[in-house]
Amino acid sequence: MQVLTLMVQGTTSDAGKSALVTGLCRYYQQQGELVVPFKPQNMALNSAVTVDGGEIGRAQAVQAKACGLSPHTDMNPVLLKPNSDKTAQVILQGKAYKNLGAKAYHAYKKQVMPVILDSYQRLQGQYQRIIVEGAGSPAEINLRQGDVANMGFAEAVDCPVILVADIDRGGVFAHLVGTLELLSQSEQERILGFVINRFRGDIDILQPGIDWLQKRTGKPVFGVLPYLHDLYLESEDSVVVEQAKIQPDAFKIIVPRLPRMSNHTDFDVLRLNDAIDIQFCTSPDYVSKADLIILPGSKSVRDDLLWLRENGWEPVILRHLRYGGKLIGLCGGYQMLGAMIHDPYGVEGEQGSSEGLGLLDMHTTLSKDKTLVQLTGQLLMSGATVTGYEIHNGASEGQALLNPVIKLENGDLEGSLSLDQQVLGTYIHGLFDQPGACAALLRWAGAKSVAPVDFEALSDQGIELMAATVKQYMNMPLLEEKCQAFVQRIKKAP
Repeated sequence: MQVLTLMVQGTTSDAGKSALVTGLCRYYQQQGELVVPFKPQNMALNSAVTVDGGEIGRAQAVQAKACGLSPHTDMNPVLLKPNSDKTAQVILQGKAYKNLGAKAYHAYKKQVMPVILDSYQRLQGQYQRIIVEGAGSPAEINLRQGDVANMGFAEAVDCPVILVADIDRGGVFAHLVGTLELLSQSEQERILGFVINRFRGDIDILQPGIDWLQKRTGKPVFGVLPYLHDLYLESEDSVVVEQAKIQPDAFKIIVPRLPRMSNHTDFDVLRLNDAIDIQFCTSPDYVSKADLIILPGSKSVRDDLLWLRENGWEPVILRHLRYGGKLIGLCGGYQMLGAMIHDPYGVEGEQGSSEGLGLLDMHTTLSKDKTLVQLTGQLLMSGATVTGYEIHNGASEGQALLNPVIKLENGDLEGSLSLDQQVLGTYIHGLFDQPGACAALLRWAGAKSVAPVDFEALSDQGIELMAATVKQYMNMPLLEEKCQAFVQRIKKAP
């Protein structure tokens, strides 16, 4: 079976690589092909739990869904999750390896490539087409030595590349030509052509620039993709704060924007509901207007708890509760609600213990082993179905766990609800994704009439929209012709 590999690289971060790979994956799946996504190395705090009990970048889980597949660790063999501005947890084929600083990881990268190629070769044996996503830009001069994420990988497996640029940022032709010029001759030769993303306006006005670009580089523009105002795809890493048009009497939710906030896609289903006004705040000044506060997940719980205290959140949260407000803690935010957080092995930073907010009678001890599991259960307050995943270090213990929130399919009880019914905590990400569970939780928090969003349907609509955009605005026959010509060149090479 001939396996065709195509890599999508970008001139910048957030150029649209993830969205384009998602669209290509669904497009080829609709053509009846066995297609799979692949990202050699990803740096993100948004991750997903796989069927084989590992951890990969969230974008690859979405791309797997576009292919009609369950996410697997081979789709993203190297994941870097920042602990601080200078260190990150290195996850290899779904399992945490160690924490490394930037210099240490740069030196370690030559040992990472065999891991990447191991996963890639396994996918080659199972699928007809592999759509690869690069990271950042291939023209980062300081990162080119030992590169495994962009051209280093493309050269290692000898695959063709298309380059995507975001015209909405401005300077699109400089981005494309400049990136090309900074590549080596062999790297330039493997770029088949370009895709211009997020275009608004009259294509006739852009055409002279396209003609110049094609003449200047000798490479085609495969498509100009429009700016999709209604596109929803789960974010790779950055916190998305845009909301639907908010109703005047919207239910108000405040989320502290922690420095190491993780898995903030937990809030997408709330952000996309026009009956909810959700604000991500660094300052607690807006809490007086909130109906509900949600403490999000965190990659460094003790450090983010210290940040909360230093920025005045603790007394404001306590006042919010005294006045009858509700509080939810998710994963790391749940750990913050207890009496103590212990990190005896320095899993997330320096060894030691921190006093929690003391709102739930429990304590948490972080461990070297990470819990990674997909879950289904029932919300005890309503019987509504909950689906999601756990991804955390350590476990919580104490009397608070005798009043759980969720009963899992295996009979285990999870989470905690305070005796006064004002504070709720759980390790489960995706708590709001199922409409019934979301509605029940919002009623508990005081919302009178909020119709929940169908998150699964909305997610698939985004994937379908990207596939339709690829089909309509890209010259897919030309792209296929160029891919096949590249493959034939490889076969003829001595």
